Amino acid sequence: MSRFRHSMRRWASPMKQLLQGNDAAALGALYAGCRFFAGYPITPSTEIAEKLALLLPKHGGRFIQMEDELAAMAAVVGASVAGVKSLTATSGPGFSLKQENLGFAYITEVPCVVADVQRGGPSTGLPTAPSQSDIMQARWGTHGDHPSIALYPSTVYEQFTEMVRAFNLSERYRIPVIFLSDEIIGHMRECVTLPQEGDLEIINRTKPTVPPEDYKPYDSSRLVPPMANFGEGYRYHITGLSHDDTGFPTNNGYIAEKAAKRLQKKIDDNYDDIVKVEEFFCSDAEVIVFSVGAAARSAKEAVLAARGRGIKAGLLKALTVWPFPDRHIKSYASRLKRLVVAEMNLGQLSNEVERAAEGNIEVRRILQANGEPIAPAQILEHFSPSDRAVYV
Repeated sequence: MSRFRHSMRRWASPMKQLLQGNDAAALGALYAGCRFFAGYPITPSTEIAEKLALLLPKHGGRFIQMEDELAAMAAVVGASVAGVKSLTATSGPGFSLKQENLGFAYITEVPCVVADVQRGGPSTGLPTAPSQSDIMQARWGTHGDHPSIALYPSTVYEQFTEMVRAFNLSERYRIPVIFLSDEIIGHMRECVTLPQEGDLEIINRTKPTVPPEDYKPYDSSRLVPPMANFGEGYRYHITGLSHDDTGFPTNNGYIAEKAAKRLQKKIDDNYDDIVKVEEFFCSDAEVIVFSVGAAARSAKEAVLAARGRGIKAGLLKALTVWPFPDRHIKSYASRLKRLVVAEMNLGQLSNEVERAAEGNIEVRRILQANGEPIAPAQILEHFSPSDRAVYV
């Protein structure tokens, strides 16, 4: 029996178990091969750090509590460059502090995962209350042009599987991946049966096949250049400055723009591989709710209640927030009566839905930023009597 399987026996039992969302995320990271965590305690994500502090040493991994969030992000980048799959976890205020070194990871194409269990804001805000107000920060938190991948589970089981997917996408595309959650999903407990070793695919970064003297860490002829780990005989330069194929700084605007376009293209060209949604009663729906995370749970209950009243309602739940599921929105916008967006903020998803729908459909907003979850009844109110099917 492998050391992984032996040490995971208690937590990843093939038997159904009652598991907290944050614990499931930590176990998903271990399953994906994460062997380094650097972070700083912050509500409501601290359980991820606590679980990994306990389990990482049993897997030959390392846990370190840094002096602040900026340093934690730097440590994660450094560990990944050395070849170790790495994770940090935080909430909104800490996520803001990580942005400088997160931008460094984007331009240097260093794979890693940043978990953000959202709480009320801005600033210290509502530390123990749920929110979904970091949606835009997950896309535009750093300056400059770069793509972003952000995932958002809504169940404890998805906390595990989407964390595995976060690491896989990060390694496949050489990019930091944001793992969004919220206080409700992070702290709720559900009965789950976790995947066993070998059930889920694990992806590792592509290594170079050329000798060290021919290696180009940012080879512009490939969308995703192979990545050599430090310490394996490949010596190369890493800088936050605009750089050429070899990694050395350049002031050549043509080279800088070409590199920026490659970073964007490697994500845009792989929409179908990256973007994941769950469609619930959408095939015959006339009204669809678009939502994520905790709000999507309420939306699902609202859809079931609406169906019980003869209303053809459906739920489009995004498990990938960035890249935004534009194509899915467009496909539904052409045939629905309306789209309803339920989110625990003041319109960060709604604006994107309206952009993707291109004015072809009415978009109703259910916005809430008071630290309370959106109730199914609030969503049900937006299914008007005219949406009720007529049965003969």
